[in-house]
Amino acid sequence: MFVLGLTGSLGMGKSTTAKFFAEEGVPLHDADAEVHRLYERDATPLIEAAFPGTTVGGKVDRDKLAQRVLGDPVAIRKLEGIVHPLVRRAEEHFLAEAARKGASIVLLDIPLLFETGADRRCDAVVVVSAPADVQRARVFERPGMTEEKFDAILVKQMPDAEKRARADFLVDTSTGFGAARAQVREILARAATMPKRHR
Repeated sequence: MFVLGLTGSLGMGKSTTAKFFAEEGVPLHDADAEVHRLYERDATPLIEAAFPGTTVGGKVDRDKLAQRVLGDPVAIRKLEGIVHPLVRRAEEHFLAEAARKGASIVLLDIPLLFETGADRRCDAVVVVSAPADVQRARVFERPGMTEEKFDAILVKQMPDAEKRARADFLVDTSTGFGAARAQVREILARAATMPKRHR
């Protein structure tokens, strides 16, 4: 089973690109979606214990949690120490299940793929990118986005140029969905003939 990693900085079109892979029949594990699920059950008591007052009605209040951790590297590391192992466990379960079902290729959608060393678990990495002005315009269309939030998120992420340099494949989302879809199909065709790095 060939494991493709997918990553890209905020506002680059990573989620849309992940959907294109899923539309081609590729099993997908979305680390962000898993975090959302964990914030509604398994991680809630652990986060409440570490950051009292950040949960409401048995779920993590993302805004309250963000206020507590954004701009505080120690708090962010503490949060990651709770969440990352749980996400990794879910990923391992996903990979085992996909292998059991005979999948030939799977996609791990991980925003901080390089930053957390998850690229070492992948046979190839796809980086989703777009010019900085396109990225900025997309990000500021999001409700509640501020310069401070944008800067805090970018600080945590490897610069786009470095991601591009480390990528096996690039998807440029600045030229429209049709072009991005075509790039995804081309990546899948090429990945099918590539040697595996792992397992």
